Amino acid sequence: MLRKSLTLCLLCILSGIVKAQILGTPKTFDFVLSPVSARLTGLGGTAITVADSDVALGLINPALLNPTNEGEIALSHAFLLAGIAHGSASYGRHLDSLGISVHGGIQYITYGEFDLTDNIGNVNGTFNGSEVAVTFGASKRLAKRISLGLNTRWMSASYASYGSHALGIDVGLLYSNEDNTFAIGGVIRNKGIILKHFTDTKEELRNDIQFGISKRLKHLPFRFSVTLHNLQQWNIRYKDPADVTTDILGTVIDEKPWVVRIDNLFRHLIFSGEFLLGQREQFRMRFGYNHMRNQELSVLTFRSLTGFSLGFGINIKRFKLDYGVGYYHHQGSATNQLSLRFNPFNNSKV
Repeated sequence: MLRKSLTLCLLCILSGIVKAQILGTPKTFDFVLSPVSARLTGLGGTAITVADSDVALGLINPALLNPTNEGEIALSHAFLLAGIAHGSASYGRHLDSLGISVHGGIQYITYGEFDLTDNIGNVNGTFNGSEVAVTFGASKRLAKRISLGLNTRWMSASYASYGSHALGIDVGLLYSNEDNTFAIGGVIRNKGIILKHFTDTKEELRNDIQFGISKRLKHLPFRFSVTLHNLQQWNIRYKDPADVTTDILGTVIDEKPWVVRIDNLFRHLIFSGEFLLGQREQFRMRFGYNHMRNQELSVLTFRSLTGFSLGFGINIKRFKLDYGVGYYHHQGSATNQLSLRFNPFNNSKV
């Protein structure tokens, strides 16, 4: 009964802050919503209901911060397409006297070098593009099974002579049972204001409202998760003009309304799973599926793993090494991410 009540409560909180947004409104600082670790890449991009010693998860939902993050350092780097790269670093502490878990982290993305040209195409040099975000956050248990977390974030971007600065926050809520085998939670990610725009165009921060559930099976070392994302805008469906069905006379056949509604629903869903193998869970295998990515990036004439992701993790004494791969248009456009977590002070369980 408590699970059902809390689920309804979280849904009411989220529904009360959801508002419609206009498709095509300029957004900026998207990179802070990218997977901050190889573990998240392997799980489809997010995991807002998994609370363990992985301090990097606090960057996506501060309610996941907990005492097992004490002293852990997490480093990650992702190799994207066309020489673009992004990564993160974070560190966690637990303040026993206050009963609060805190962390600090940084995220970055570099876009490489570009030609600096004038309005007729003459090359006058080169310039670089990059963005960075610095996050500080904390989490506290409101009750035995309920945690509330808050992140504050400063963001800056630079492209040649253009720059932008912004402030954002994350607010997260998590319920988990005593043995941490079941959890539900919600988070508002990167809600805030832009302090300085690139130009006279008034962009908005890219934000994301998510709600998720995870369950570890009783007789199998496996945890599955389902996450709803982009709840701040229910209609996120994009219909490819080239993807049409016609009859024998060439007349376009419109999609049935129920098909449209189901497709839009599933574009909000990310499915993921993680096998926890070994006596101390030393080896982990992960997979994820993002339906929105699959529908928007698939090439109609080419079969691929678009929308799927895979990964694994290895715990070697105090070090945890993770690898994740996410597939986009085709196998050649996959992104690879490596992460290293270590705690120089203890040998706590992953």
